[in-house]
Amino acid sequence: MLSHAARLAVASPAMRRLLWMLALAACGQRGEDPTPAAARPAVAITARDAGARDAAVPAGPHAELAPAPSLDAAPVRRLWASKLDTEAEFLAYSKEIGGERFAKFVIDLRSDAIYYFDVDIYKVHKDFIFQELYKKPRTRAATRIFDRNYGKQKTDFLMCYLIHHLNQDAWTFAFWDGDLATAAHVRHAYRRMKETFFHGDQVKFRPDSNYQEGVAKQLTDVPVVFNDELYQAATFQAFNKGTAIGTLRFVPPDVPESELTFDPAEIVVIHTPLSDITPVAGIISESFSTPLAHVSLRARGWGIPNIGLKEATTKLAALAGKPVYFEARDADYVLRAATADELAAFQARAQAATARHVVLPTADLSITQLATLDQMRAKDVVAYGTKASALGEIVAAKLPGFDVPAGFGVPFAYYDAHLKASGLDKQVTAFLAGPPADATARKQKLQALRTAIIDAPASAELRARVDEALGALTGGDPAVGVFVRSSTNAEDLAAFSGAGLYDTLPNVKGTDAVVTAIKQVWASVWNFAAYENRQRSGIDHARAYGGVLVQVGVDGTAAGVLVTAHPTDPTDERNYTINAKTGLGIRVVDGKKVPESLLVSWYNHGIRVLSRSAEDTKLVFDETGGVHEVKNPDAGKPVLTNRRAVLLADTAKQLTRVFKSTKLDIEWVFAGDKLYIVQSRPYVTD
Repeated sequence: MLSHAARLAVASPAMRRLLWMLALAACGQRGEDPTPAAARPAVAITARDAGARDAAVPAGPHAELAPAPSLDAAPVRRLWASKLDTEAEFLAYSKEIGGERFAKFVIDLRSDAIYYFDVDIYKVHKDFIFQELYKKPRTRAATRIFDRNYGKQKTDFLMCYLIHHLNQDAWTFAFWDGDLATAAHVRHAYRRMKETFFHGDQVKFRPDSNYQEGVAKQLTDVPVVFNDELYQAATFQAFNKGTAIGTLRFVPPDVPESELTFDPAEIVVIHTPLSDITPVAGIISESFSTPLAHVSLRARGWGIPNIGLKEATTKLAALAGKPVYFEARDADYVLRAATADELAAFQARAQAATARHVVLPTADLSITQLATLDQMRAKDVVAYGTKASALGEIVAAKLPGFDVPAGFGVPFAYYDAHLKASGLDKQVTAFLAGPPADATARKQKLQALRTAIIDAPASAELRARVDEALGALTGGDPAVGVFVRSSTNAEDLAAFSGAGLYDTLPNVKGTDAVVTAIKQVWASVWNFAAYENRQRSGIDHARAYGGVLVQVGVDGTAAGVLVTAHPTDPTDERNYTINAKTGLGIRVVDGKKVPESLLVSWYNHGIRVLSRSAEDTKLVFDETGGVHEVKNPDAGKPVLTNRRAVLLADTAKQLTRVFKSTKLDIEWVFAGDKLYIVQSRPYVTD
């Protein structure tokens, strides 16, 4: 007589599905399995094809019940294991994302049984528990009761992650960042994991939240490692994956950033992150930055590989000046001499890329009103630029929980008139007709143009209108500083971010200083990096117009950037990445120092601490205008409280609805507990 597994092997797909349902029904019969009913596993099913994997089929009438595996691709093993004795078993039940290979396990507090379950079948602990242990529908009432297991008074389960950090070759276990596991819970989980995992003696507890860091400090009998330590121990980090062919160039660390120029065909090795860079084929930095630094955002927007690699100069020295193939992966990289075929294919792709063409919003030069933000909507991009019009859209939405600092826009008409009045429009036309082929010469020509724009006198009409608008904005108080910011039509676009290309001047005081700052922002339309980036995207420079946003300055206690995306998992739309620093946020995006980095879920308000801020100083407003640096009295402390982090995530989720986009790049400032949103633009990823 054929065994159950053999019958499945010879049956038709429909018959196999029927036999599967009968098997599920049988495993609920009394006496079939000595395991307590609440912790009883599913029947093990043998597959015809040992390489088959685990698709899912509908779970019948219970919509909230996790789906059973399809028998057309049934697993060759149980969907869970009570121990992992070998590396092969760990690999079978785990998954790799972003340089981390993770498994998940559940400990039943009633029986002390441990279950390492297949994370490709069950995406979250809750799915596994309801399907395999509770064996009942996941109704709202049942879920509310179950969720007590995330609190301090756990009733049934401990739910943990087991992670191999591939780059550091380190092993950790962790709870969900929103879990309020106590020190006793951590000890219990550590004991059972160590008893059942082949590398258990190498595993350390990793706290992922402010609360869990406090718990970790109570542990003397469980090894602990903090995320900061893991970050510092890493010798490699992928900021943007991808492949490229180019000439490997080592950038000397002693050359001032202002004197550097780059070629689009270069893969550059830099000693420290640059605050700005023009288009290149790939970026390798010996000092780690952040995925939200301007350079990282550029690399992501250009679709080029970008990694941090300690001792890159030494490791890659033999290939300096040579054409190389460069590939950035989640957990490692490839850099070797390029073949002739690879070079030919790359050149063909480069020629095709020259056909790209980003179209700018057409400028309306008939509008001369210095409109306030509450008078603007998205359609006003044609006069006031992207930054101002987007903020106007946010103001109009009247969302709770935050404010937008009041401000007014200086429309494109004044930029155009300024160039024409001084004859600089002809200088621009001449430059665009024949830009120097040499990058250094282009840079010098553009510097001369910017200087001329700043030196040319502003019109009396502009000064009078700015004086009136500034008085209304500040209440006539000369002590109130404003931010003078770019709001061109060539930034913050869905196909062209332009992050960091144009100038912002902080804490400007008085009409004369504001008018001068406006001219400087206009001049930044012709920053070398701005020109080179527009050129790469096929933008018609003659259609780029300088708009300016003048906003009341917020002397922030914390500031930074949030993107509505996971830094390494593009499929994760529930967790947002936040970079934060104490004081003003001007340096968050320059990449020079590691900011506090958090993953925050709008869905369940979980907060995972990825790194703490490395800043021992901070920027504050100067009484006479501008900013200055002071010692940071809160160095080493969390920048954002849990409440503030959650408020940011909730606010960002609201903004995705305003802009009807799930991918946003948002700049924010906290003054105490008061949140201000100062920019929202598309998060450009390629």
